[in-house]
Amino acid sequence: MKEKDCIFCKIAAGEIPSATLYEDDDFRVILDLGPASKGHALILPKEHYHNLYDIDEEVAAKAMILAKKMVNKLTKVLDCDGYNNENALKPESIDKIKHRMAEIIAADIPFKKIECHTADAIEVFREQGMFDKIELLKTTHELYTQYHTLDGLADSYYSWLTPSTGYLQGFDLVKYNGGVLLVPPMPDAPTEPAPIEPQEKMLNAFKEYLTFNQIIGLSNIGDLNKAVETRQATDLIKVAEALHEKKIGKIADDITRRYHENGTRIVLISGPSSSGKTTFSKRLSIQLMTNLLKPVAISLDNYFVNRTDTPLDETGDYDYESLYALDLDLFNKDLNRLLQGETIEMPTYNFETGEREYRGNTLKLEQGSVLILEGIHGLNPDLTPQIETHLKYRIYVSALTTISIDDHNWIPTADNRLLRRIIRDHKYRGASAQSTIARWGSVRRGEEKWIFPYQENADAMFNSSLLFELAVMKDYAQPILSAVPHDCPEYAEAHRLLRFLGYFQSINQREIPPTSLLREFLGGSSFKY
Repeated sequence: MKEKDCIFCKIAAGEIPSATLYEDDDFRVILDLGPASKGHALILPKEHYHNLYDIDEEVAAKAMILAKKMVNKLTKVLDCDGYNNENALKPESIDKIKHRMAEIIAADIPFKKIECHTADAIEVFREQGMFDKIELLKTTHELYTQYHTLDGLADSYYSWLTPSTGYLQGFDLVKYNGGVLLVPPMPDAPTEPAPIEPQEKMLNAFKEYLTFNQIIGLSNIGDLNKAVETRQATDLIKVAEALHEKKIGKIADDITRRYHENGTRIVLISGPSSSGKTTFSKRLSIQLMTNLLKPVAISLDNYFVNRTDTPLDETGDYDYESLYALDLDLFNKDLNRLLQGETIEMPTYNFETGEREYRGNTLKLEQGSVLILEGIHGLNPDLTPQIETHLKYRIYVSALTTISIDDHNWIPTADNRLLRRIIRDHKYRGASAQSTIARWGSVRRGEEKWIFPYQENADAMFNSSLLFELAVMKDYAQPILSAVPHDCPEYAEAHRLLRFLGYFQSINQREIPPTSLLREFLGGSSFKY
């Protein structure tokens, strides 16, 4: 219904002239007559509502989708860095939310799990206006669905929940980078919120890919499944691979510029396990060659100290992940000699004997040569303290998974990498999913100690995730995960990952090019590893 004396109803109906940006059956979007900033726009519903609380849930959901589309269009047209929302949370609003969260925790409300026909779950989510979940359920084509309720509110998750809200004791809610950051408790002190460590470069890389997802209209698994069902998977693969190539080419151009301007000769590439560092290094080398440079790869493994000199971890085993498992003095001495134009004899580490050997392999940098050093310690300043900063270019590679399950269930980037590693270990190392999962905790602890603290030292960040890859890995990972015995500790994690993969419609790998980063894990790469 319309309100005859409402000026906005008249504008929405077209009775009053306006600078209209968009119009459909439900809304008219106009430029504000007294703009607070360039591009200030108003979304006007064509039905009259007295206040926000009166808006039909379906109309409200449509408004949010429209707002996202308009933001994407306006930021592109105006060539601006972002947007402002006049309804953005104020500090006092954040305090109210935090207070309400504390009340819910104090009430110790139990989570209830419900299993029902998917059609019934869809109706529950429709009543709550959760249309992203509806799209997901429709495209998974499962007969039964599980969801949880909390005091009558329904939601779904693919990970595990605590029995009740009272289990969460330490948390914080703070304003951060134009939004709100939910701070979890520390693992070793669950009553205390974890310290906030700003990661601006990582955040910017993540946000860039989120924008890319929004532009092509794929924000969650439901969107991806719909694209697969409408036979758009091939186009998605081409676009995602093209984005990778463009980013790698841009990094190569930056290295080339620094080579000519600053004399940069060393490229250091770091990243966590299964981030795709090796394939990235090979593709970067190709791009550098197109810029008339000569990339030369050096394996840091050849600079391991003799096994008997390797530091020990907390369990008494050799800690090959430690920075000090490398002969830093020899490594830096050789680098300096290379940069001075000298010829060096390259060491070779014998993994059978655990000792360094010299086999007559020599190396000298020519005009236009650039050293490529790939390893987990690449961004640690203690790796190359004797090398001047202007001679180094540092790159951080990680799989920053930007597609979500639904609008508030994000996919942890570690899950993406774990699935890559499970497939690779099984294919190339004959390892079971059980053994890979069993080692994953140790791998993650090593990353926390030796990799993540230095990621913000990077001159460039490369997101190695591919929008479609989880849908491709599904058919590879499912049989490997299904082989995990039910009576072992790793079964719970395998079950969780299987449940997660069940959300995806499968994409056949035949369209993936042989140079794809994903080929490092699936096989079929044109690169030699």
